[in-house]
This record gives sequence, structure tokens and C-alpha cells, in this order.
Amino acid sequence: MSRLPRIDQTLSRLGYATRREAASLAKRGSISTANGTLLKKSDTRHDPGDLLFEGEPLEAVNGLYIMFHKPAGLVCSHEVREGPSIYDMLPARWLRRNPLPASIGRLDKDTTGLILITDDGTFNHRLTSPKHDVQKTYELEVDTNIPEHAVALFAEGSLILKNEDKPCRPAELQIKAPRKAQLILGEGRFHQVKRMMEAVGCTVTKLHRSQIGTLKIGDLKEGAWRALNEAELLLLKGGDA
Repeated sequence: MSRLPRIDQTLSRLGYATRREAASLAKRGSISTANGTLLKKSDTRHDPGDLLFEGEPLEAVNGLYIMFHKPAGLVCSHEVREGPSIYDMLPARWLRRNPLPASIGRLDKDTTGLILITDDGTFNHRLTSPKHDVQKTYELEVDTNIPEHAVALFAEGSLILKNEDKPCRPAELQIKAPRKAQLILGEGRFHQVKRMMEAVGCTVTKLHRSQIGTLKIGDLKEGAWRALNEAELLLLKGGDA
């Protein structure tokens, strides 16, 4: 049976304070148990799920699992030099967590829609690994009429993108209007949606991801985020994604 973590380790891992800061916070009375008992020593061991900080339960003690509606103009990167980032719109404390939260895959700067953010590396790998075939749904607009033959071409899995030698996996293209479509992919190559459409003579002018696996963006407003609920997380972690 593993030992419980020290309070200062927990607060540091979850981004609340450094270990040194945790000692001062404990003496100040900022840390207590769910039943109201003050914990004055931060080097003692305690169940993270039973801790309160400033009277509030610790956030996401078992991992951070967030869905975010990405606006256009933001990158999915921690590199400051790449420009405004999705992480600029999230609580600053999350960026002090260890491990550092990261997006599951990326969306281009000009692409909007659903992206997931987590500090769980195993979960991240599961949703990005091609062998798990997690479907992603995109709504797109292009600059010219979409050729009808693109539907069969994408579905048969024979399309080879420029500068590649391995064909794309079968994908479902549904033409909604002459220049609008929905594309469902089970893989995530570099700029894949844009490159697939370019292969049939179309330039993508607008791209939005509306769904990952069973998870739909729904009415989540642009720039907003929320934690996944247990049912959503179970489906994405299990075999039904």
C-alpha cells in the first residue's frame, strides 16, 4: 500500500504553492481537513481528497481533464514566442501543476472548436494514438465547390497526401452544401483536413472541430472551458470512445 503524500507535496503538485510557501500557509491556518481541523504542519501526510485550501476542496486532485472551446487566433503551445495561447485563457494555477497540463493534439491557430487539456500523460496518449481510432469531427468551408468524387476517395482510404507515401486512413466526408462539409477522421496528421481538401482542389477557408470521440462541444461558448464529468471521462478512457 502506497503512503499518502505530504501536504506540501500535494499543494506543489496541484499548483497552489511551493513547498516553502506551503509551510507558511499551514502556519497561517489556510489548510484544513474536510471536517474543519486545521493542519498546521505542511510536512505531515494526508489524503489530498480530504484537504481544503482557504476553505475550498483542492481542485482536480486525481487529474485535470478539461474541454475548451478554442477561439481563432490562439496557438496550442506553451512557447511564448509562438504568440497568444490557449493557456492564457485558463487559470494561472493550472500552469504551476506538475505534470504541466497540455493539449491533447493541437488545432491550428486559425481553427476553432473543441480541444481537450490534461495533465494525465496516459490519457493524452490514448486519445492521440492511431491504434485507438478516436474519431474527430470537423465542420469546414472551402473556396470552391467540393467535388462529389471526394466522398468515395476519402472513404476508401487510398488518398496519399503530398510528400507522404502512406495513404490516409478511411475518412467520412459529408457534403452539406456546395462549399460546406463535415469530415470525420480517425487520425491526426499535420494539417490533415486542409491537406486532404487541397488534394481535391479545395482550399479550406474556415475550420471548426465539433466533436472528439463521444464528446460534443455542444453549447460551450467560444473561449470557455469546463471539466469533463465522470461519464464523459469514462467513455473517453474506455473502449467506447
